[in-house]
Amino acid sequence: MTALLRIGTRGSPLALWQANETKRLLAQAHPVLAADGAIGIVVIKTTGDRIQDRTLAEAGGKGLFTKEIEEALIDRSIDLAVHSMKDVPTFLPEGLGIVTMLAREDPRDALIAGPSVKSLADLPNGAVVGTASLRRGAQLRAKRPDISVVPLRGNVDTRLDKVKHGEVGATFLALAGLKRLGRLGAVSAVLSTEEMLPAVAQGAIGIECRLDDTATRAYLAALDDAPTHIAVTAERGLLERLDGSCRTPIGALAVLMAGDRLRLDGLVVRPDGSGLLATSREGPTAQAEAMGRDAGEELKGRAGPGYFQ
Repeated sequence: MTALLRIGTRGSPLALWQANETKRLLAQAHPVLAADGAIGIVVIKTTGDRIQDRTLAEAGGKGLFTKEIEEALIDRSIDLAVHSMKDVPTFLPEGLGIVTMLAREDPRDALIAGPSVKSLADLPNGAVVGTASLRRGAQLRAKRPDISVVPLRGNVDTRLDKVKHGEVGATFLALAGLKRLGRLGAVSAVLSTEEMLPAVAQGAIGIECRLDDTATRAYLAALDDAPTHIAVTAERGLLERLDGSCRTPIGALAVLMAGDRLRLDGLVVRPDGSGLLATSREGPTAQAEAMGRDAGEELKGRAGPGYFQ
């Protein structure tokens, strides 16, 4: 049969897991989509996947993981796109929107290192840690200036192998991705959010479609997880005010509390680990985006001119 819905995705193991999970949830929510062939998965290679010889910051930013997929949405060769929300730029192309977010997985970072390492403090003096994330590298340098941080790109298995074979002493990966791929056995330590504040929207899966595609939006409405949507809205509000990109080490995490309240923690730090600035907000969930923007404005004001250069 001709697919009723075509899901666009990157081709990494984690991206395919996310696309197939979206397919499963859609089929579960809508019997018409449960038939064989009703939902197709279209793998799209993005610029971010092709560039492996330098960091995203050097290559042009996180939009490199979404550009070609969004172009496929615009030209109607796919109906929806499944993204890791931490890869999605703050501003989307006209006519497109993140209309649904699946329930968030654990947003924390995991440390991957040798068997004797159970915390950041256990890393040997002068250890070489590989990461392509400015956020992780900057927060690590702020706590352990003795550590040598080197660029490390690739999918989950590639990075795990580089630690296993001693090319680097340790690395960091999102705990959410490791859980989804069944690779928790590789984790040396799960870092508290006080040790390593996560990336904006880390652990959240967003689904993007054309805003005028009412049929697809109707299918996707059943999958939206309101608590995740609220928390990510606050975090992306902070990111928007900071004009955040892969060139700016930014961390943020919003957590829902009792009584329809939300706590948001955010920070900025220079890539070398200096000048770390942190803030927090607490308020009603209905003000999630406003809280995020206000926190972002505060950090931007405290940072002052030249901080993000």
